[in-house]
Parts: sequence; C-alpha cells; structure tokens
Amino acid sequence: MFGPFSIDTIFPAFLLLGERMQVDQVAVQQTVSVYLLFYGLMSLAHGPLSDAFGRRRVILGGLVLFIAASIGCALSRDLTTLLVFRALQGVTAGVGVIVGRAVIRDLYHGADAQRLMSQVSMIFGIAPAIAPIIGGWILLGGGDWPLIFWFLVAFALVLLVATGKWLPETHPVEARTPLSTGALLRSYVQMGTNPRLLRLAAAGAFNFSGIFLYIASAPVFVMQHLQLGQGGFAWLFIPTIGGMTMGSFLSGRMAGRITAQRQVAIGFSLCAVSALVNLAYVLAVGQIALPWAVLPIFIGGVGMALIFPILALAVLDMYPHQRGLASSMQMFIQLMINTVVAGAVSPLLSGTPLHLALGYAGFFAIGASFWFWERRCERRREAAASLG
Repeated sequence: MFGPFSIDTIFPAFLLLGERMQVDQVAVQQTVSVYLLFYGLMSLAHGPLSDAFGRRRVILGGLVLFIAASIGCALSRDLTTLLVFRALQGVTAGVGVIVGRAVIRDLYHGADAQRLMSQVSMIFGIAPAIAPIIGGWILLGGGDWPLIFWFLVAFALVLLVATGKWLPETHPVEARTPLSTGALLRSYVQMGTNPRLLRLAAAGAFNFSGIFLYIASAPVFVMQHLQLGQGGFAWLFIPTIGGMTMGSFLSGRMAGRITAQRQVAIGFSLCAVSALVNLAYVLAVGQIALPWAVLPIFIGGVGMALIFPILALAVLDMYPHQRGLASSMQMFIQLMINTVVAGAVSPLLSGTPLHLALGYAGFFAIGASFWFWERRCERRREAAASLG
C-alpha cells in the first residue's frame, strides 16, 4: 500500500509548495512524475531481487530506505532537493505491491488467488484515493507541507514493524533464482518481446490510466473545476474508493463462479458506461457540480477492480518460476504509462472538464482494444491447438 499511497498525499499541498518554493504548478507537478519515473525504473529490479534473496528481505530493505527518503523530503527546502528525495522514495516504494503479488502467487492458486488478488486490487486503489484526503486533513489541522512527509515516515515505520513481526518468507532458498545481470537482461528481453504479456499488461495499464488521470489531476479538478478547498478531495476520492471496493468485493464473489473472460468483459462494459455517462454530463452542463461530476468515476472504479486481478494473475501464470520478474515487468509497464499521464497528459488535459472526460474515455478504449486483441489471439491459439 505504501508505494501508491505516497504518490499523491502531497496533492493538497501543491499550492502551498509552489508559494514556499516560488515555482509554478507545472514544476510542482514534477514531484509526482519524478516519483513515478523512478518507481517504474526500479520496479524492474524489485521482482528479480525477491526471486534471488527472498520476498521478506527485499520488502524490509525497501521500507528502511523509504523511511530515509521520506525524512529527506520533509527536511527539503528547495524543489531540487525535494525532487531528489522523491526520486529515492520512488526507487524504494515498489517493493510492497510488486513483491506482494509474487507472495500471493507463491501461496495460492485458482479461485483463492483471484480472491486475494481482488483484495490487493482494492488496497492498491484505495491507497492513492485516501492519500490526498489525509494530506488535506493535515493541512486543515494547521500543519505545513513537511508534516505530510513526517506522516509518511510514521506510516512506513508501522509497516516495517508489522512486516518484521508477521510476514513469513514464502520463497524458500531451494526455489530461488541466482541473480545474474546477463540472465536478467535476457529474461527481460524475452518478456518485453512477448506479445501476449504486452497485450495483457497494456490492457490493465491503460484501463487504470483512465482513473489515474483524475487522480493525477485532482488538485485542478477539485479546487478549480469543482471550486472546493483543500479539504474537498474526499468528494473525488470517496466515490473512487467506493467503486474500487465494490468491484473488488464482486470480483472475490465471482471467483470460481464465472469465467475470467466473462468477468473482464463485464468490467470493460462498466468502464464504457462510465465513460459515456461522464462525457454526456460534461457536454450537457456549463459548470460541473457534485455529485454528478464524480458518479461516473464510481462506475469506472467498479469496472477497473473487476479487470485488474484477472490480468495480473494471467501475467504471473505465464512465468511460474519467475513470478517476481513477471510482476516487475507488469508494474514497469503500468508505471511508465502513469508517469506519462502525470507528467504530460494531466497538465495537458486538466484545464477543462471536457478534456478530462475525453482522456478518461480514451484510456478505457485503448485498454479494451488490447484486451479484445488478446481474446482474438487466444481464440486463434485454441483453434490451432484443436486442429493440431
């Protein structure tokens, strides 16, 4: 949880950061894109490290370094220093979700794995959704922006203690893969040129980007378009949390009852409905307002949470002896796309509600296109196998 949680805890402090450091909001936005860039780049290493040295050790080491980076952020007094420590946060922050997925697949299979991955999907979605709410509460309570990073220090310390006490090692020594740079590069080239992995990862990443576009644009959407203050982030993120929570609950209930393909189709259908309702509302009104401006995002959150666990497990099942590596590759693709969304697409589209709605619909459409492309390829493989 702590990786995605750290992405946008500082959203409510954007205006304050700009004033304190005498920079514009585009420069402040880079505290998110730099974080995501290094999060994504280092995600290529977290999985292989856990395959070689064990899941528990890598998570504990990442938490220790994250605490140090958060302290550096809290003590920063200029944007350059803050960006350096945000990059270090990003380097360490991926160990939780990347290695955590591998832990699940170490222990569970079939419907049980889907149920637990659905819970992970819910937590992964909740984290960046509640983070700005907490950041806003800190500022409304009279705190300055460094207090947000001190909160992250405390949060990570709690996780460090909990992980050290309760998380078992799920990847035994005899199952570990020796860490070899040459072998690692060959494995990544193999995965990075595997069309099926790329289609599955892109379907999930672009689909999540529809929701993430609003998350990355939250300061503008909440404070300018909805004309709410620093405490108004809950109006955007509570529907987002609610949608993802409901979708994750439904995914757990569907596990073993309907096919994975049907569940994903239902998820993309809900995303399509969400995008169309959102566009229709924005085009119909001059000034967006609550609650109608955020209800479509609730529907999109339900759809996204139905899709995510199926695609994540499909990628991990392609490489049963390199699950950490496969998890890293999947997360790398998602984070690189999210970096572009936060650093380029959000500043470009967040100026008007219509542009945001079009981007939201566009990302869902791209994700669905990759999924249906994969389904066509799967049907061809099944036909070829039956003829063979």
